[in-house]
Order: sequence, then C-alpha cells, then structure tokens
Amino acid sequence: YQVRYRQKAQQLAERLSLAPPEAGSADEAACERLAERLLASDPTAEPAHRALMRIHAARGHENAALRQFETCRAALKKYLGVEPEAQTQSLAASLQTRSGNRPTTSTHDTAQPVQPVATPARPQDQPSVAVMPFDNLGGAEDEYFADGVVEEITAALSRIRDFFVIARQSAFTYKGRFADVREVGRELGVNYVVEGTVRRGGDRLRISVQLVDADTRTQLWSERYEGATEDVFEFQDRIAAQVAGAMHPAIRGAEIELARRKPPTSLRAYDFVMRAYPNIWGRRKDTNDQAIELLKRAIAIDPAYGRAHALLAWCCASNAAYLWAEQPERELERARAAVEAAGSIGDDPTALAAAGSALSMCGEQERATTFIERALALDPNNAWAWARHGWIAIYKDEAVRAPERFQRAMTLSPMDPFAFNMRLGMATALAKTGSLSQAVAIAREVIAAHPDIIMSYRYLAAWSAMNGDQETARWAAQKLLTAQPGFTIERYRSLPIFRNTPEWADKVVEALIQAGLPER
Repeated sequence: YQVRYRQKAQQLAERLSLAPPEAGSADEAACERLAERLLASDPTAEPAHRALMRIHAARGHENAALRQFETCRAALKKYLGVEPEAQTQSLAASLQTRSGNRPTTSTHDTAQPVQPVATPARPQDQPSVAVMPFDNLGGAEDEYFADGVVEEITAALSRIRDFFVIARQSAFTYKGRFADVREVGRELGVNYVVEGTVRRGGDRLRISVQLVDADTRTQLWSERYEGATEDVFEFQDRIAAQVAGAMHPAIRGAEIELARRKPPTSLRAYDFVMRAYPNIWGRRKDTNDQAIELLKRAIAIDPAYGRAHALLAWCCASNAAYLWAEQPERELERARAAVEAAGSIGDDPTALAAAGSALSMCGEQERATTFIERALALDPNNAWAWARHGWIAIYKDEAVRAPERFQRAMTLSPMDPFAFNMRLGMATALAKTGSLSQAVAIAREVIAAHPDIIMSYRYLAAWSAMNGDQETARWAAQKLLTAQPGFTIERYRSLPIFRNTPEWADKVVEALIQAGLPER
C-alpha cells in the first residue's frame, strides 16, 4: 500500500507540474509541497524532481531548476548508481537552452564572463571553498537579502582557518547564470562549492543551503532554514553561524576520506593529520594510540606543524583523563610538552582549541581559558572550542555557565563526531546543579548510541547512586569494570580536573563507592 500510494503521489506531482496553474496559486503551492515531501522520504523520486524543475522554470527561475536537476543527478548516483532518466535529462537540456538565451532582468546582474584565476598558495594545501550567489526564488525586492546571506556565510567561513575561502567578488561573477560545479571548481581553483536558494512566502523566509564536492558533484551536506521576515538580519546571522558550524565537520570528513584513498608513499604532513582526525575524539585507547602515531609522523615531516603538536597534546591528555595510561601523570607531562612545542598557533582556532583542551585536562584552567577564548575570538562558530569552554566552566566550579556553552556547540554542529562529549558535558553541568534525573537520562542516551564510550558508565554509576538508584549504579559500575578492569576510585580522584572542585570530587567518590567500584 505504501509503495502504491507513493507511486500515485509521484504521478500526481508530475501531472500537476505538466499543466502548471497560475503562478502563486494554491494549486502550484500544493504541487510544490507534495514534491518536497516525496523527496524528503525518497531523494531518488525523479517525478518529484521534475515537478520542482518545472515549477521553478514556470516562475522564471531557470537556474534554480537546473540546480534541482544537479541535485537529482547526485542523489541517483549516490543511492542507485544510475544516471537520470531520458525524460529528466531532456527537461534539463531544454532549461539549459532557455537559461542561455534568456536576457537577464535583475538590476544586480552585472556579471562578466569569468576568467580563470591563479590558485594562490595555501598553507598545508588546505581545502578551498567558494560560496556561490544564492538563487532568489522570490521577488526583486528580496535580492538584497539573498546577497546578504551569501555575504554573511562567506564572512563566517573565512574565520575558519581549516579551509581557504574564495573572496565574494570572485564568486559573484557567476551571479545570474547557471554554472556546473566542476566548471566553478576549475575556474576558481576550489575543492568545494556552497550553493543555495532564498524564498520569501508571506511573512516567512526559507533558505536552502548545500555543500558540493566540485570534482565529483557529490552533495556532502544540505540543510533548510525557515524564519520570520521581521527578524531578517538576526536570521541572516544565525544561518551564517549554523552553516559555518555544520560545514566544518563536513569538509573535514571529505578531506579525511580523500587522505585515506591516497597511497602511503604520497602522504604529506597534512594527510597524516587528516588520517588522525577520526581517532582523536576519545572513544577508545587503541584508536587514540593510532592517532598519536599518525600525528608523530606528521611532525616528523614538518616539525613546525603547530596543529599536529596541539592535537598530539590533546591525545596525550586524553590518555590520562580516560585512565587509559598506567601512569597518567607522565601523559599529562607529554601533553604540556606538546603544547609548548606547538609554537605559534595564535591564528589557528582548531589548534588553539586542542591546546586549550589539553591544558584544561592538565588542570591549568586559567591558561586553558586564554587559549579557548582566543580560538572563539578568531572563529565564533568553532563548536569544539565552545564545548571545551563548557568543560572549563565545570572544572572551575562554575557549572551554571556551562549549559549555554554546550548548547551553542551542539547547535553549531549537531552531527559533530564529538557530539557525545558535548552531551555528557551538558549532563555533568545538570548533575552539578542538582538535576540528577536529567543527567542520568542523557548518560543513558549516550550509552545506547555509543556503548563503547567507557567514560559514560563512570558518570552513570556516580549520578545514579547520587539519585538513589543503586540498581542502575551497580549495573554501570559492572560495565565499567568489564571494559576497564584496572579502574580504581583513587586513580580517578587524583586527576587534575578535580583540583578546583574538592567538594564535588568527594561526592563523586562516595557515589562510586556505593556503586561498588574498588577504591584502590
């Protein structure tokens, strides 16, 4: 029944779009909503893609229609490994002809033919991004808003030192015409392209954004935002921040995959750091050890690579904080040494966040705060820095300040590989401020999603015991000892993270004893 009705819905969307009603009518809006709902559940529904292509074209937005075709082609290639049907390709070809022959009507359309530009030298061969002019699907009065969104996103991405962002002036030479992302990649010398659309409907604004690999045309990330027109400028700022925060891990993930595919003989220091990234998020001892080895190889190639030293500091500090090392204090000394060896990282938010995180776990909260605040001053959308800012508040016995920081981190990067740590940070802040039931619930959620994260059992055992749930506390304690037989309360209590919170540390110790964990 579901399959049959879905097929009928696709046929209906196709028929409605083939005989489009008057622009702006209720029937046209219904057809558009139906097509969007179909694609939300099945991105490969070609009739729905064709319906949207026709609706965009009927409104005079051929560029948006052609981008819909590219989205269709990418989805079919990703999920089914096929090309679009002949009917879809024929529709795209006719739209390409119309777009090429249609004179521009926008007062903002002053684009000149694009001339290839020389690709500038980029530190460590970092990835590069171009934010293209967004297609305005509304009236001419909305053109300023579409341009403003692109301006804000470009500025927000420019603060992230992990990638090189092409200047707005170069990207805006494409305004008013459709260009294939491969063409853009070649002409601007970029690896990734950000595309989007802006549409006003009554008192609501809708913005769609996607990140595309310029070489493979693969869509790496996409999102849609809606807001009230009365909050137009606040809406711009919020979207720019969220796009920057979400794109950061998406591009990093693509670079990691690219480094993995390279033969070992051609790896550079940058590639070794990319290979290390998936292993540095504190999940398991073996992956953390792999990250350390990869970072050491990067440093051997480039001894002045500050980010590699900073990430090495984080990994060594993690060895101590998660009690993976037999001698935690020795690992903390290695972390401090790696921070000192990092040298000048004052303009690299990621390196500053890593170094600050390591120093925080070494117990140096004031110095760590300096690093983290510097990272956020350079890149206000750095989710990792916001998360570590939250942990620093906890370690400084200022837990009431932590939830806002963790929430900011999770909002900026909801799919972050470090999201579990943000959630546990939020739970720790709740536990310290008396909301034990909420803290226990979050710990259970993290364990259900990531049963291999041992630290979660440590927290669940303590918070459940504090909350009077001895059964859950003992279950968590047993799971902890199974995964980490050498765990003792004494070793845990000796960590520098408890240095500024002795009363809380004593409560944790008492709770862990109640849960049945060994003191020595």
